[in-house]
Amino acid sequence: MILFPPEFGLLEVLMLQVGRVVSKDKIAQCLSTDQKELGDNAIEVYIHRLRKRIKPYDANIRAVRGLRYMLESVAGG
Repeated sequence: MILFPPEFGLLEVLMLQVGRVVSKDKIAQCLSTDQKELGDNAIEVYIHRLRKRIKPYDANIRAVRGLRYMLESVAGG
């Protein structure tokens, strides 16, 4: 699986908190650089792309009330 840097960073943030809810603010804080801040739309695009890439690996990113996300294993329940 090939991931672009923002997708890799997002996956890393979610994997460090697997099974727990991660807010968009926390994701933005972890992925933003000094030169560039991420908006909600950019995060949603990265989430969408990452969902497609991890689907074959029995993993899912679940939205929790639209403002937070959680990485979960489909096979594990």
